[in-house]
Amino acid sequence: MKYGLGTLAMLFSMHSMAADLRVAVSANFKPVLEHLAEQFKKQTGHKVSIASASTGVLYNQIMHGAPFDLFFSADQTRPLELEKKGKVLPDSRKTYAIGRLVLWDRNTDPKKPFTLDQLKDWKGKLAMANPKTAPYGFAAEQTLENLGLWQNYQGRLVQGANIQQTWQFVASGNVDVGLVALSQLSGEALKRISYVPDTLYDPIRQDMVVLKSTQNSKEARAFAAFVLSESSQNYMAEHGYHSPIK
Repeated sequence: MKYGLGTLAMLFSMHSMAADLRVAVSANFKPVLEHLAEQFKKQTGHKVSIASASTGVLYNQIMHGAPFDLFFSADQTRPLELEKKGKVLPDSRKTYAIGRLVLWDRNTDPKKPFTLDQLKDWKGKLAMANPKTAPYGFAAEQTLENLGLWQNYQGRLVQGANIQQTWQFVASGNVDVGLVALSQLSGEALKRISYVPDTLYDPIRQDMVVLKSTQNSKEARAFAAFVLSESSQNYMAEHGYHSPIK
């Protein structure tokens, strides 16, 4: 295919303007963000490179100068702390999703899923994320405390560094039951869960920020806006999140 000089100039200009955004994302949101990043690239030409870990680990990396453009946290605390420390661009902190916690037993009968009431008599191990670094782990700790079971499970908790590792403990069969993110499950797995009532843990409001160190502030804000768009929010709702947008 041959291009005229004008077309070549336009293509070169589009390519030169394309940014490579570096995004830090909490483990629970990585699969959804990967899809949104691909859609964003199709629409704008801007590539989004994703690094994933627990919220606490990513926060520490950012505080030590990790070169990210945006941070998608699994809580509000760390983005707020970054804002207080002058690490983010003004007015960039937004709630992009509200997470949902579920109890998952991969071996249970789909017609009779393992319930929260059964946790009272369960003698096996229970997987959860580390409550000190992962917001879903803190929500799991709150759930067990509100059920009066936190002390009962000491010595039987298998803690993942993040919610993705917690999911892997159960998915691999190393642990039968776990408190995981709804967004991690699909298909047959959804027949083997019990929803944890929102009243048992503080809302898992997940905030994002554009970091002041970015060299791509315009593109980073555009991606943040894309995540908050109606189409993106609808996709997120289909994959285990409540939308913060009324």
